[in-house]
Amino acid sequence: MLEPVRIGLLGVGTVGSGTVNVLKRNAEEIERRTGRQILVTRAAARNPDKLAADPEGIELGTDLESVVDADDVDVVVELIGGYEPARSLVLRAIENGKHVVTANKALIALHGDEIFAAAAQKGVSVAYEAAVAGGIPIIKSVREGLAGNRIEWLVGIINGTGNFILSEMSEKGREFDGVLKEAQELGYAEADPTFDIEGTDAAHKLTILASIAFGVPLQFDACYTEGISKLSPQDVKYAAELGYTVKHLGVARREDNGIELRVHPTLIPEKRLLANVNGVMNAVVVKADAVGPTLYYGAGAGAEPTASAVVADIIDVARLIGQPAHTHVPDLGFRAERMGERGVLDIEDIESAYYLRMQVKDRAGVMAKITSILAEQGISIEAVVQKEAEDDAADEPILPIFMVTSQIQEKSLNATLKELEALDEVVGSIVKIRIEYLD
Repeated sequence: MLEPVRIGLLGVGTVGSGTVNVLKRNAEEIERRTGRQILVTRAAARNPDKLAADPEGIELGTDLESVVDADDVDVVVELIGGYEPARSLVLRAIENGKHVVTANKALIALHGDEIFAAAAQKGVSVAYEAAVAGGIPIIKSVREGLAGNRIEWLVGIINGTGNFILSEMSEKGREFDGVLKEAQELGYAEADPTFDIEGTDAAHKLTILASIAFGVPLQFDACYTEGISKLSPQDVKYAAELGYTVKHLGVARREDNGIELRVHPTLIPEKRLLANVNGVMNAVVVKADAVGPTLYYGAGAGAEPTASAVVADIIDVARLIGQPAHTHVPDLGFRAERMGERGVLDIEDIESAYYLRMQVKDRAGVMAKITSILAEQGISIEAVVQKEAEDDAADEPILPIFMVTSQIQEKSLNATLKELEALDEVVGSIVKIRIEYLD
C-alpha cells in the first residue's frame, strides 16, 4: 500500500465542506482508483466552525499559512477565493514543494501564468478543474479529451446566476430587478452580484477555456465584457417572436488575425440545445475539426457538484506524486515553450449578425429611409417586424421596430447606428444584441 496523500484545506465554506464530505463518503472508491488513502489532515479558515462535515482527523484552525507550511500536508487545496491572500498562499505552497488544487477562477485567470511558471520550476502540479463550470469536467475534456483536435471555437453559459435571471425573464416575462432579488434570496446571487450580472465571473472562466483551447497565454484584461443588467423584457420577448432565446454567453473563437474573447448577452436560435439550458445550469459547446461540435452540460455551482471537480483534481494529483514532472499534462494543455502569442481582437473587429431595436416616429417613408441607410453600408435585413404604436393617442405616435441583420463587422455597424440615431424620425438610442447561430 502506498503512503496516504495528506490534504491541507484552505477554506471550509460550501465547497470546502462538500470536498470533505465527498472524500469521506467515497473513501473506499477513491482508494480503489488511486491505490492510496486520501486524508484531510488540516483545514483553516477565518471561521473554521463553518465546516459542515465530520471534523474527525482534521486539525482545524484559523492560521492559513500554518497549513501551507505544515510537514503533514502533501497537497494544498485552496478554496478561499479572490486574489489575495489566495495568490500569496498558493505561491508559498508551491515554494514549499506542495501540489495545489484550486477552484479559484479569478486567481487562475489573472495570475495563472505566474503560478504555472512557479509550479514548473518546482516540479509540482496545479489543478483547477473546479474553477470553470462547477461539476462539469470541461477543463479535462478540452485539455485532454480533445487534445487531438484543432479547436475552432467554444461558446458557453458559464454563470448560473445570470442564466437563472434570463430564464425567468424569458419564461415568465419578469423584470430584471425582481428576478435578481429572488436569486439573492435563493442564494444563487451574492449580496453584491456585480461579478455575476456584469460578466466578470464568466470572463474569468472564458479566459481559462480560451487559453487551453487555443494554446495562448491567459489574457483576462483583453476579454470584452458586457453584463445583463440593462437587458429589457421587451427585447427578450421580441427575440422570442423572431425565433431566438437570449442567453449570457462567453464566446471564444480562433480567427486568422487573432482570438475573439467576449462575454455578452446573445441571441441563439431557439432550437439549439444551448438555448434550452435553463435555471442555474451551465453548458459549453466546443467545435473542433475532427470530432465536430460537442456539448458539456451540468451543475455549474453548489457544494457537491463543485466538490466533485475538486476531488477529481485531488485524485489526479495523487496519481502524479512521485512521477517525473515532464510526464505531467501541461497546466494549460500545451508545452509552455510552445504557447502562442496570438492577440485578442478588439470587439469592433469581430463580425456578427445582430438584433436591432429602435423607436421611430409614425411617419410615411421612415422604414424606407432606415433600410436605405443599411443597404448603403452593405447591411441586409434578414427579418424585420414593426409593432403598433404603444400610445395611439399621442400627437406623433412612436413605433417599435426590431430586426435581424446579416453578418457585418461591428465597427461598420456602429458607424451605421450613429447615422440612424441622427435621423429625426429615430427616437433615443438603438438597442444592439449580437447573434450566434452555432453552426
